[in-house]
Amino acid sequence: MSEIIYEGPFKDHIYNHVELKRSVGYKYDTDSHHLKRFDKFTLEKYPLATELTKEIVLNWCSKKSYEAQANQCSRASVIRQFGKYLDSIGVKAYIIPKGYFPKGEQYNPYIYTDVELTNFFSKTEKCKFSYECPNRHLIMPVFFRMIYMCGLRVSEARLLKVNEVDLDNGILTINQSKKDNSRLVPMSASLTERCRIFSKLVHPYPKAEDYYFPALDGRPMTVGNIYKNFRRFLWGAGISHGGRGQGPRIHDFRHTFAVHRLKKWAEDERDLTAYLPVLKAFLGHDSFHETAYYLRLTADVFPYITLKLETEFPSIIPELEGDTNETY
Repeated sequence: MSEIIYEGPFKDHIYNHVELKRSVGYKYDTDSHHLKRFDKFTLEKYPLATELTKEIVLNWCSKKSYEAQANQCSRASVIRQFGKYLDSIGVKAYIIPKGYFPKGEQYNPYIYTDVELTNFFSKTEKCKFSYECPNRHLIMPVFFRMIYMCGLRVSEARLLKVNEVDLDNGILTINQSKKDNSRLVPMSASLTERCRIFSKLVHPYPKAEDYYFPALDGRPMTVGNIYKNFRRFLWGAGISHGGRGQGPRIHDFRHTFAVHRLKKWAEDERDLTAYLPVLKAFLGHDSFHETAYYLRLTADVFPYITLKLETEFPSIIPELEGDTNETY
């Protein structure tokens, strides 16, 4: 990744703040880009600023007409951390209170049915060759199956490198994902075989650091490009979309994977107290609270197993809230 150049009145402080975060183990890539936009903002509007005033913070955090509430909250969180850093080194700074902006209504994950999944994946198989993205017709059938079958986040699949896909053992290595966690994710035999075929076609002379799902010039596919294809497949599969922010979303394939897995274990009379840690590790969650969220979803989507779930997990099923905003 190329080094970001900061040029505004807080440039040295931003650089030192980012370096400090990375020195203690945080990847801090997304946040550093947020700070670059803040740097440009202050360069244009407050070029002589020496303190992080309340005016600067609230002006920067004001909601844009095109952005979702969650994005505003994310920008506020980044600038709150920067304010705390400035305060720690003796620079006067306004630290925006945690939760200053409401998070907005929580999105209810969409759980795809088996028929919808079949129809969707069938449409990916019909993706046509494009001169603008020569490998698109080969990438899309594998990319979306991998997200669902391995429960991946979009960024985890999008940024996979060739050396992180073990075709001999059917193992994906997910490096520095959300909260800088890494994990190994096994693939099914069928997905592994599809990846072997895909690799022969797209990576005939593989290089370890190449992106596994490459766009033009070897760069990773953009989120926008993936979403555009997703909407087209969704439409072709006859799955209704509620509009911007309403879903279904690509990330709902990950939710669907977790719910379908818990449903299968419950139906097979598996001991969920033993299998829940397995799901936690598979999904790369930090806490059982995140994983337990899917117990509630499973009970809601498949009411006939609610009694079984509530009997085994009486203390957590009723009060689950979970974190569904972990897409990228």
